[in-house]
Amino acid sequence: MNASLRPARTARIRTARICAVALVVALVGGCRGTAPGADGALSVSTTSTASTPKPAAAQRSANSLQSDYETVIKNVLPSVVQIDTGNGLGSGIVYDDKGHIVTNAHVVGKQRTFGVTVANSEQLLAARLVSSFPEQDLAVVKLDKIPSGLKAAAFGDTSKVAVGQIVLAMGSPLGLSGSVTQGIVSAVGRTVSEGASGGGTGATIANMVQTSAAINPGNSGGALVNLDSQVIGIPTLAATDPQLGNSAAPGIGFAIPASMVRTVADQIIKNGKVTDSGRAALGITGRTVLGADFQPAGVAVVSATKGGAAEKAGIRAGDIIVKVGDTRITTITSLAEALAPAKPGQKVKVTYVRAGGTKTTEVTLGEM
Repeated sequence: MNASLRPARTARIRTARICAVALVVALVGGCRGTAPGADGALSVSTTSTASTPKPAAAQRSANSLQSDYETVIKNVLPSVVQIDTGNGLGSGIVYDDKGHIVTNAHVVGKQRTFGVTVANSEQLLAARLVSSFPEQDLAVVKLDKIPSGLKAAAFGDTSKVAVGQIVLAMGSPLGLSGSVTQGIVSAVGRTVSEGASGGGTGATIANMVQTSAAINPGNSGGALVNLDSQVIGIPTLAATDPQLGNSAAPGIGFAIPASMVRTVADQIIKNGKVTDSGRAALGITGRTVLGADFQPAGVAVVSATKGGAAEKAGIRAGDIIVKVGDTRITTITSLAEALAPAKPGQKVKVTYVRAGGTKTTEVTLGEM
């Protein structure tokens, strides 16, 4: 399946849509345990499992997991806020006791002031933008006044996140504040490119956590939480399936890892901006070029930054980059994805075409 990605962007839900949501919930609840009959009507199974006793061990296990869920929600949900940008609603996480809130850059967009609703109050609190870092789709806003009882979330260790871990996603999907969904960590280490349309930043982000927990519009900036009540990521993107009219691909969402969240947020809070992104850069501006078959065939260098990594390695305007290491480069996006896991100062081999000839050079990567 070729899936595309869209930000779990801000969403404002109106009364009519709330009614629609309520109707859908009622229908789902009403259809549980039923199946279409041969005549098209709903037939109800006469086989009842309600009276079948569950083994005591299984019952205890279910009760224990439910207790874990309830504990995590009690511990973390008070730290998840709703952010009103004036154009839509998104989510955020209380980062510290000084009123800093971390969220996605695509949630704040170009706004500089916001209304924030914290978990223990319906009052809309004023907040302002500290700084945004679209390259990693992260931003920090700060409350003008710190309400009593404001609780900062605990962030976990990204290196300990493992496939199969149970996780909960918390936020304001479709404007429904304080919503929680559950799933597992489906994969780690994903490099994902976010579209620039629909409010996205166009960022390419490495080491993302893939999850089956439902991520819907408005979940952006919220919390992906493990059963130790630790935030392990910020839900940011949901997959869509072009073959289904770009509708949501169920159970495929992505979260920015907690380690990157801390790296960016700490710098913004301390310096007012990101001073050390930790992201490698080639030091060029480029564009995708098409081959003789009219398919993407490489990235043409429009300009190379003076003194930048590419220029130092002899790459210049007009060259067409076709490979980084062993990874074939066909588009700007594929180039960004190839560089995303790399670090500044790392040496990579770059293959490019100049005047019909193919050349390879070693490049010491700079910093974005």
